[in-house]
Amino acid sequence: MRFAAPKPSSPKPPVQRPTSWWLSMLRRRAARMYDEELDLSTPIAWESEAERSAAIAFFNAAFRAEESGLTQAHALADEVSRWDPELGECLRLYGDEEGWHRELLTKFLAHIGGEVRPMGRVTGTFYRLYGRARRVETIVLTNLMFETIGSTTYRLALREARHPAVRQMLTILTRDESFHVPLNVHFLREALKRSPPSRRLKLRAIYTALFAALLGSAAASRRRALAFDRIPLRVLAGAYAEHLGRLFVHESDLDFAPPELLLRLFGHSRRALASSEDPSAISVLSAEAAVDRERVVVTALDGAPSADLSAGASARQGSARR
Repeated sequence: MRFAAPKPSSPKPPVQRPTSWWLSMLRRRAARMYDEELDLSTPIAWESEAERSAAIAFFNAAFRAEESGLTQAHALADEVSRWDPELGECLRLYGDEEGWHRELLTKFLAHIGGEVRPMGRVTGTFYRLYGRARRVETIVLTNLMFETIGSTTYRLALREARHPAVRQMLTILTRDESFHVPLNVHFLREALKRSPPSRRLKLRAIYTALFAALLGSAAASRRRALAFDRIPLRVLAGAYAEHLGRLFVHESDLDFAPPELLLRLFGHSRRALASSEDPSAISVLSAEAAVDRERVVVTALDGAPSADLSAGASARQGSARR
């Protein structure tokens, strides 16, 4: 695979906001974060024990993703604060949001009769390698790609989720990733400003290898979670390819070209993704819409309506308590 292959430009330049804007939004979100609680008052009637076991595996994977995001964000905050205090505070507040998700997932796992389990072989390998990264730009690039596939998985899972508690948990995760993905784009942009040009070739190689590995991870997740989320392998891997590709062609100044061969395996291309007018849930515009959690309407990836977490709808559905 070629790391510097030519790629088309986005039809419009990426929308960007300064660190001060992101910090003000994160502070605003932090002020009300703990007002929201899970409604776990009703037991979940699973179709089978296999579905319940798969749900436990699914939400364990989500727990590990949030735990990793918390740990890395807080570690980076200490380092980054030495050269950019505002960016360091953004990282700390972002880590706090990941920590809040971890708390919610701990409660949810207990509600469905599960607990936090050791990571499987594939997941454990990903996070061990992630934990060994030391350079800010490598950590942020990796986390951005993890956040993107997490957001994609949650939005796909919403298509089949039926129980209100499951929908609420998935909706919270999906909604907040609409803010976290573009926030991590900002982190990466700032980190690259301090990265020497000699690092770019290695970063592109890391990006390409991780792109391929994350598509492959869809197969491992199907063994554990398919009975719960009902996402076929090709649908999940194809969505990973589309949204990882879409992210980087629309944020063209980052200069990471998604592998054309892998895109074409799933019916996509860099040119088609770049020419699309819909950057999906990865843009700054999506982040702006997701700042006020109580006003966000979350949709499943295929466009089917999902849980609405506005104050009025939450009161009607009983899926969120404020």
